[in-house]
Amino acid sequence: MANAIPEFQLELNSAGYSYDEFKKLLAAKINILINTNFSKLVGILYRLDISENKLKELLAYASDKPAGDVIATMIIERQMQKIESRKKFRQDGDISEDEKW
Repeated sequence: MANAIPEFQLELNSAGYSYDEFKKLLAAKINILINTNFSKLVGILYRLDISENKLKELLAYASDKPAGDVIATMIIERQMQKIESRKKFRQDGDISEDEKW
């Protein structure tokens, strides 16, 4: 099983989750952290490179939605951006082994 977002220990099973199912699972884990270990959540968001300013703006704009849902959407979008960026800039044949990250 692939670990989709290791910080939240969410695994993708072989059948796969729909976007909504995955987001719901992630939002539930985020809500737990909001209530039990907010500093851990902040650390995870930092490691995932979630913009603090954008997050504050979205939370204020979507004040009628649960914070976990808003944060889950941001995390998924950011992870998808990273995947696309890696695909776009991956040129393994053109980079020496010493220069690869």
